[in-house]
Amino acid sequence: MGIQVRDLAGLGEWSAASRLYRRVFGYDQPEFGISPRLLAGLRENAGSVIGAFDPGGDLIGFCYGFSAVERGELYHYSQSAVVAPGAQGTGVGRRLKQAQAETARATGARTMRWTFDPYALRNAHFNFHVLGATAIRFLPDYYDDGASDRLLVSWDLTGPHTVRNRCSTVTAPASDSTAAPGAADRAALRDELIARFGTGRLVGVERRDQQAVYTFERDDT
Repeated sequence: MGIQVRDLAGLGEWSAASRLYRRVFGYDQPEFGISPRLLAGLRENAGSVIGAFDPGGDLIGFCYGFSAVERGELYHYSQSAVVAPGAQGTGVGRRLKQAQAETARATGARTMRWTFDPYALRNAHFNFHVLGATAIRFLPDYYDDGASDRLLVSWDLTGPHTVRNRCSTVTAPASDSTAAPGAADRAALRDELIARFGTGRLVGVERRDQQAVYTFERDDT
């Protein structure tokens, strides 16, 4: 494809990344933008600021993140990744994540984390089945806007996760791209997912015969 993935440098590229982010997500509010100065600070302080360029030199993908610590564990948090509409489904997102993983390893991090919509089946397939991440936490209304439930996933940068313990499943009706599109089904699925995270971690989401199947590995330790 001739796609180049590399660290972004300079005001022009940081500003282009900010514009791409707002365009892909459709953000009009200034408070939802990304400051190029923030990207400059992350780049110089163990963060990741990575872009994907097409053969003509246009920016078609972007991701950024930062180092973080929880209970003594150093990990890299991927705040956001975007791919221009015309380049989606071409492997750009995967290459961005792989480049971000290399940046994370260079800081000493052994895992990378990020959040995503628990009802978005395409994103679930990418995170669980393409990358091999696992979900460790359910975050109800993460952005405090009434419509932002999220799964927090952890991606082991040292090797793929191997399921060793007993598994159980949660099912819900599904459209082609969304789990539990109806309000009542969504509320029931939400409650069930919250409860299941008390006993294990989510290792896979699949669409089977008009149903979304969430597979949990039990925490038997």
